[in-house]
Amino acid sequence: MPASRFASEVLRIMQKHRYIGEFEQIDDGRSGKFRIQLLAKINKCGIVTPRFSAKRNEFLNWERQFLPAYTMGILLVSTSQGVMSHHEAQEKGLGGVLVGYVY
Repeated sequence: MPASRFASEVLRIMQKHRYIGEFEQIDDGRSGKFRIQLLAKINKCGIVTPRFSAKRNEFLNWERQFLPAYTMGILLVSTSQGVMSHHEAQEKGLGGVLVGYVY
């Protein structure tokens, strides 16, 4: 995938939740690329379009819509403090914009 700082943050979150292994950015003279070690744990990974705003107390509703079960998967949220999972955003009391989901 083309490299960007936003994509790097999303990959870091996926790595933290053990959906992917190590990843590295490869400079190809243009925008760069990522090499990602897959752990064969991802069932589905998708983006949310259009980008919905989610308040800090609405994550349960979005989980029901995008995730198969409460304990399975994460929503990726772009907040004022950066990109994070919806669990981290709930702990910090933040809302944000839904970017994607992984399970």
